Amino acid sequence: MNKNEKTCLISCSVLEPELQRLVKEGKLDADLVFVNKNFHVDYSLIDKNVRKTLETTLKHYSGQVVLVYGDLCLGPNNEMNQLAKEYGVVKINALNCIDCQLGGKGKSEAADPEHKLMFMSIGMIDFFKNMKTQLTTQGVDEAAFKQMFSSVEGFVILDTVDTPAECRRELEKLNTGVKIIETRKIGTENVRAVVLDAIEKSIKQ
Repeated sequence: MNKNEKTCLISCSVLEPELQRLVKEGKLDADLVFVNKNFHVDYSLIDKNVRKTLETTLKHYSGQVVLVYGDLCLGPNNEMNQLAKEYGVVKINALNCIDCQLGGKGKSEAADPEHKLMFMSIGMIDFFKNMKTQLTTQGVDEAAFKQMFSSVEGFVILDTVDTPAECRRELEKLNTGVKIIETRKIGTENVRAVVLDAIEKSIKQ
């Protein structure tokens, strides 16, 4: 592919705040296409909508197309990597969006090897906020929603776009029964590094 052509990123909207800030600040030169994060309640919905977005984008876009989704976002058996291969695009090297925010390449596993914590960025908090609203309309009560977090010992807020107070406020409003144990100010540089690495690979292929 021509390295002078602009890149188009197809991303889950969980990462929209970080990617939009990077573009706005001139730290990332790419067009952005977002797939609604609320499809994450159902693998089949993700598959259907990511495929549709890939097909539309590849049909009308001559530059590099990079998939900003994690290995586990379509299931635990390498499904997202297989999807990227099927469409001939490069995918970021990350397990999921949180792993991307922590630097990719499985860093989230190293940060929480016993899986006792839950890392929450502004996009993830918004996802659970929307999920709770939908579940409530379906008759799921507060106790059942809390049960979803029963194995979590604590939340770690990942402050990527300078919204620590908003993240804490919205997370507390979810009323999950889980304590917030830490806020980490990590900014957008990890996301930028993971995405640039994928763009470089896309140019070379």
